[in-house]
Amino acid sequence: MIIMGIDPGTATSGYGVVELRAGALAARAYGAIETPAHLSLPDRLEQIFQEMHALLEAHRPDAVAVEQLYFSRNTTTAFSVGQARGVFLLAAAQRKIPVAEYAPHQVKLAVTGEGRADKRQVAFMVRALLKLSEFPKPDDVADALAIAICHAHHHGASSRMARLTGGTAGYAGGEGL
Repeated sequence: MIIMGIDPGTATSGYGVVELRAGALAARAYGAIETPAHLSLPDRLEQIFQEMHALLEAHRPDAVAVEQLYFSRNTTTAFSVGQARGVFLLAAAQRKIPVAEYAPHQVKLAVTGEGRADKRQVAFMVRALLKLSEFPKPDDVADALAIAICHAHHHGASSRMARLTGGTAGYAGGEGL
């Protein structure tokens, strides 16, 4: 199974593509979509959409996992991140790729075992789990890989449960980690 994790943003969006095969995870590709600050929001969103479309074409993931939006103190930033999320969701939906959404604490718990882990701990575990030679940078990229790892863990648990229950347990979205 090929999973693309997305940490959405309007200035920088991290992406990470991992492959889950026979219970083992491997990084296939990762990086960032960066948009220039001088562009208008609609132009930034268009650039994000075009680059996401190219990534989906190149990697053909079986699933896309996206970080859920959470509100911080800066609501203007939260709204623009929400718009970027919408672009990613639309790009996946146009290709009929299933999308899962995970809250930040779910991702941290799946990757580090601690729902309140800091970014350094997440990056350390992403590097270790994927056997990377260096830490993925910027933080958005490490977060995107962590989101993909989270979905791989969830998918693996769902698959094991389905085998144990004779196929009656199925994937029900991004909840339950």
